[in-house]
Amino acid sequence: MLRDRVKDDSRPVLSSLQKALSAWWSRGKEGSAGVKGKRGLQVSGPAPGGRKMAEGERQPPPDSSEDAPPATQNFIIPKKEIHTVPDMGKWKRSQAYADYIGFILTLNEGVKGKKLTFEYKVSEAIEKLVALLNTLDRWIDETPPVDQPSRFGNKAYRTWYAKLDEEAENLVATVVPTHLAAAVPEVAVYLKESVGNSTRIDYGTGHEAAFAAFLCCLCKIGVLRVDDQVAIVFKVFNRYLEVMRKLQKTYRMEPAGSQGVWGLDDFQFLPFIWGSSQLIDHPYLEPRHFVDEKAVNENHKDYMFLECILFITEMKTGPFAEHSNQLWNISAVPSWSKVNQGLIRMYKAECLEKFPVIQHFKFGSLLPIHPVTSC
Repeated sequence: MLRDRVKDDSRPVLSSLQKALSAWWSRGKEGSAGVKGKRGLQVSGPAPGGRKMAEGERQPPPDSSEDAPPATQNFIIPKKEIHTVPDMGKWKRSQAYADYIGFILTLNEGVKGKKLTFEYKVSEAIEKLVALLNTLDRWIDETPPVDQPSRFGNKAYRTWYAKLDEEAENLVATVVPTHLAAAVPEVAVYLKESVGNSTRIDYGTGHEAAFAAFLCCLCKIGVLRVDDQVAIVFKVFNRYLEVMRKLQKTYRMEPAGSQGVWGLDDFQFLPFIWGSSQLIDHPYLEPRHFVDEKAVNENHKDYMFLECILFITEMKTGPFAEHSNQLWNISAVPSWSKVNQGLIRMYKAECLEKFPVIQHFKFGSLLPIHPVTSC
């Protein structure tokens, strides 16, 4: 239970792994201990170290790097590298793992205490990403479910996915500047991996992780910047969630690797992490309130966590404690800070350290399998 995970955990949410992100999303700050890829690809961003970032010690992005392509980067098509359970050690030691978890934790800190209605900068790149997701949404409308004997896994999803498979690089090219066109095939792979599996017609946390990796890659090549942090979660990822929920409902997609009532959620994990961060130090909403229907209905438009709870209650019947036992347990945790810490630990243990999930993750030049190298 999450209560057991967080009971004695008073350490800061932001681990040293966040510094992995800071090394390439920042030009560096005196005294930092970050890491970088073997080709040294760096993009300006938040100052290293979670506590320093939380206190507002930020490094402004240098103008000289804004339009310059990564001079020595050789982009490649990502491929699977985790083939057996012993390979998981390579993943946990990899630059990809360090950068991915650092990205997740940086965004977690960026949305701390902020409502979805919080005023934030919306850059041109963010707008283009939303337009990309709007296109995927429109394709769902253009590809209605077909009549079939099986209730779940409507085969029309395969038609929808085939269109994405064909158009993915063109869609990504609308977001990536022309001087970075060489990165498009590599980045597009993560977009295709983020919407579910067309053979099994299922969707799960591994696909969600692919979308986070897609956004991480866009940060690494400089398309998304440090001041896009809040918009990445509130504008782009939130829109992604809406499209994925529409896919799940329209094509009756199966949950990939669901643990049933013992899992956090059939389909998502990251919005619970970032959503709980939003609620840290809330003046009156406590974890016990998210099982209160009135509190959820009144506040779900402001908080991602509560929006997830609303979606679950709309999709499932019966007592909440029975169909979502893990979430019910979380409602007994005393503070949102504890919930947030526990969910991060749970995400690592139940998603990022599970072979059935990570065996499908793909590695390229932006998220490489090689071990972390120090600055």
